[in-house]
Amino acid sequence: MSLNPKVILGLEYVEILIGSTIVALAFTLFLLPNEIAAGGISGLSTIFYGLFGWKPSYVQWAFNIPLFFLGTLLLGKEFSLKTLVGTTFLPFVVYLTEGIKPATTDPLLGALFGGLGVGLGLGIVFRGKGSTGGTALVGHIIHKFTNLSLGICMVIIDGLIVVTSAFVFSFEQALYALISIYLTGKIIDIVQLGLSYTKMAIIISDKDEEIRHVILNEIDRGVTKITGIGGYTNEKRPVLLCVLEQSELSKLKQLVKNADPSAFVIVSNSIEVLGEGFKR
Repeated sequence: MSLNPKVILGLEYVEILIGSTIVALAFTLFLLPNEIAAGGISGLSTIFYGLFGWKPSYVQWAFNIPLFFLGTLLLGKEFSLKTLVGTTFLPFVVYLTEGIKPATTDPLLGALFGGLGVGLGLGIVFRGKGSTGGTALVGHIIHKFTNLSLGICMVIIDGLIVVTSAFVFSFEQALYALISIYLTGKIIDIVQLGLSYTKMAIIISDKDEEIRHVILNEIDRGVTKITGIGGYTNEKRPVLLCVLEQSELSKLKQLVKNADPSAFVIVSNSIEVLGEGFKR
C-alpha cells in the first residue's frame, strides 16, 4: 500500500531533522574538541573557533543563511525549503550542545567517529532529499559558472579548508581531517545504497540454453538473453546477463563451469539494483 504524498513529505522532513542532529552531535562530540576541520562550513567554523574563539553555531549560521539565499538567487529551484531547514537546524543543534563534554580527546578516534557520524547523518539527510547547504552550495555556484565538474569544485573547496587547518592547528590535524572526510564519503554511500553489493554476471557461451536453465532453476534468478556479435569472427553469439547476490556467485561460477568449461564469464559489482527479487 502506497503512502499518502503528504505523509511521505513529512517523513522526509523527519529524516532531514534526524540526520542534521546526528551531524551536529558528531561535530560537537568528536570533531570540534579535537580541532579536526573536516571540510565544509563546519570545518570553517572549527578554524574560526581556533583562531578567534567564535561560537561555531554563529559562524555556521553566518555562512549558511546568506549562501542559501545566494544559491536560490543564482540557481533557482534547485534549492528548496528542505535545504533551508537543513542549513538552519544543524547550527541550532550545535548551539544547543555547545559546552557538552567531548566523547574523546584522542584525535584519531575523533576523526574516525566524527567522520562516521557526519556520514551517517548526511546519508539520512540525503535520503530525505534534503541538504545541509554550506560549501555544497558554493560548489554548485562555481560549477554553474565555470567548466569545472561539481566533484572537482567540492574537492578544491574542502581541500582549501583542510590546508588552512594545517596552518591554524597542525599538519597532523589536517591528516586526521582527511581521514574523516574519506570515512564520511564511504558512510554516506553505505546509508544510501546499503552494505550488500550485488553482482552482475555476463556469460558468453555456445551452451547458453543449458546455462540459462541452471540459472533459472538451480539459483532461482532471472536471466536476460542478448545477441552479441564476435569482434574477431563477426558472427552472432548468445550472451546471458544475470544479476545475483554476492553469496550466490560461487554457485553460479561452479554451475557455469559444469555446463561449459570454456564459457567466458565477466563479473562486476552492481551498486544498486531495483526490481523483482531486489529492492523496490
